[in-house]
Amino acid sequence: MVKPRKYSDLVSTSGQALVETALVIPFLFVIIINAVNFSYFFFVALNLTAAPRAAATYSILGSATPPGTSLPQAGASPTTIIGVSYLPVQDLLDVAGVTSSGGAVAIQVCTAANGVSGSGSSQTSTCSQYNGFPTTGYSPDSDPEAPTFVLNRVDVKYTFSPLFPGAPFNLASLAFCSSTTSCTFYRHVEMRAMGS
Repeated sequence: MVKPRKYSDLVSTSGQALVETALVIPFLFVIIINAVNFSYFFFVALNLTAAPRAAATYSILGSATPPGTSLPQAGASPTTIIGVSYLPVQDLLDVAGVTSSGGAVAIQVCTAANGVSGSGSSQTSTCSQYNGFPTTGYSPDSDPEAPTFVLNRVDVKYTFSPLFPGAPFNLASLAFCSSTTSCTFYRHVEMRAMGS
């Protein structure tokens, strides 16, 4: 026999689902926002990894292209289409804050086409900096087989703000960045080129 429920039993549990929902929604919101920020960090990291690699490859193989008769120069600016510095900016155009002039992307291109410094086994390629890239602290290494080979190097630094800034909505940046308002990612690639 089923015992009928009393009215007092129904009244005491009538708002339980609403209270549970109100308690859980903020946690779900924080998890979703952090998942979006974390995905954005990976999107930036993937683009930033590909950018210097493509530019370093072009700095070595640019003369092997049909219109290329010599190794490409670093370029007068990141908007010089035939320059090596143009490629990282184009690779990062899909990332927020990057414009065709470079925007928040700082670039250094060290290529043998710019010239070399040093002699013998300490020979290194000459560097050009763009968009405020530091002139010290990021120098190319000398190739173990220099002067037969010279290392071309492309450095890219990108400073960006998370999509959702703020400590509670930006837990992912605490793991990747030094602050919750902006992050700076840095990548570099060195590839061998035939020396002079």
